[in-house]
Amino acid sequence: MISDRTIREIHDFVIARGWNQYHTPENLAKSISIEAAELLECYQWIPQSSSVDEKHVREELADVLTYCIMMADALDIDLDKIIMDKLAITKRKYPAEAVRNNFDEYETRHLNARREKGNAF
Repeated sequence: MISDRTIREIHDFVIARGWNQYHTPENLAKSISIEAAELLECYQWIPQSSSVDEKHVREELADVLTYCIMMADALDIDLDKIIMDKLAITKRKYPAEAVRNNFDEYETRHLNARREKGNAF
């Protein structure tokens, strides 16, 4: 769980350096994507059973989360609310009793949702 204290520390860190002027939603979205790619890079060319540099993984994950918090702050978004709202949608989309240990059912529901999204435009 990310505490209010951690969120305030990130906010204060950014303000103290005057970086908030650069933290537009567009720039933050780019930064999230870049940091997520760096996190993925920790696993590049490594078999699933191999050990990874856990310290590096934690640092990259922290970067991703920090930028997500900064973006929520820039957009004045309540992280708990958007996560709970999205979780409710996902629970309806993928009911546990339907998809538990059933990848085919999950995939069917996922592909149908994609098709429905495409037809919405």
